[in-house]
Amino acid sequence: MTLTLQKKANLLLLLIVFFWGLSYLFTKQGLLTLPPFTFLALRFGLGFTVAALVFYKRLTRINKQTICGGVILGFFLFLTLTGVYFGLQYTTISNAGFLGSLTVIFVPILFSVVYRKLPEKKIIIGSITATIGIILLISKSETGAGIGDILCIMAAAAYACHILIAKRFTDVKEIDALTLGIVQIGFTCLYSVICAFLFETPYLPETAEAWRAIIFVGIFCSAFGFIGQIVAQKYTSPVHVGLIFSLEPVFASAFAYMFAAEQLLPIQIIGAVIVLLSVLFVETDFKGLLKSEKRKKTGVG
Repeated sequence: MTLTLQKKANLLLLLIVFFWGLSYLFTKQGLLTLPPFTFLALRFGLGFTVAALVFYKRLTRINKQTICGGVILGFFLFLTLTGVYFGLQYTTISNAGFLGSLTVIFVPILFSVVYRKLPEKKIIIGSITATIGIILLISKSETGAGIGDILCIMAAAAYACHILIAKRFTDVKEIDALTLGIVQIGFTCLYSVICAFLFETPYLPETAEAWRAIIFVGIFCSAFGFIGQIVAQKYTSPVHVGLIFSLEPVFASAFAYMFAAEQLLPIQIIGAVIVLLSVLFVETDFKGLLKSEKRKKTGVG
């Protein structure tokens, strides 16, 4: 069965979410020795440098529309990561992942307001069940609601805006999606550098753990992740993106359990399973599978 462009884009997003789920663990380690804005600046500085070196020919053909899109998307990306990074200082890795996945709720709401139409019925059902799963994940939090949790919720709202705005820009013919992805992380780095010098005393990492964290999130989560997201969004819908991103807390919790000794309660495990099943429900082409089975039985095709 040939994969459509949308299915390929969704699979790419799934791989990206896997890396982002792992990034919470590395970020938590990095923030033990580095202040948030400095960590952000180093992360996106490395990501931009790697991407610019690999795709330097694309950057030579950059235009005003792409720069404008990068300025705006970089700002919302900066807001998102700022909320997550400061939130991680006051909450657990699992909580940050759970609350960050509230993007799956914000995206359909904003989509309906901006485009003045409801998503397809299958996506609405998947979003509702994923939301129920997220509520179960959050409901028995051991830390309770605090400033860290609030910051992570605000980050989820900012990222929902980022997803919708990214779709608008990638639909513009004059904008190359890959170049736009590179430019946005460049401006995210710029905003982070400015804030680091305004509110912190920037310095380079002094431990191997911090360097390992920066290298991982810089290359896999920033260069590959955020650029890959922009490219994938050219071929899929914002609501699909938000729903796939609801898997992020499932990965984050699994890694937190395996490597950071964070425990999940039974009700949270049930919530994680519901989220996973919701995404599988939306992303599985049941009609296509049934047609394929019928063709096999009848010997047609």
